[in-house]
Amino acid sequence: MKKLLLALFFVSAVSHAETTRVLDTRNYIVRIVEHCSEGEVSCQKISYTGTSKSNGKSIKLKGVSKSRMCGDGVTPCQFLGYEFKNGNVKYNVREDGTLEVIDRKGRVLVSERGEWQ
Repeated sequence: MKKLLLALFFVSAVSHAETTRVLDTRNYIVRIVEHCSEGEVSCQKISYTGTSKSNGKSIKLKGVSKSRMCGDGVTPCQFLGYEFKNGNVKYNVREDGTLEVIDRKGRVLVSERGEWQ
């Protein structure tokens, strides 16, 4: 019985592992944490913590992953990045390392490219 419980605990821990990624841009450190099951292609539970290198202030947001869909319109074909919202302001973190912050009128407030660590 102990072995069965231990095996179930291990499988549960592995299947619900969190993935953390850190993007380092000129002015910001962005920490992304995916709170989804392993193998889940389109994650809807993602945390964003963006910290300013100049003043140390940070913002925490919740968001989703973004993917390009295949021809059938249902199957995700290509991972594009992440999207977070803070009121009317949208934070996009792309797979290529681009951080964009866009206001409700479409004005780009921040556009920086960094390196994934």
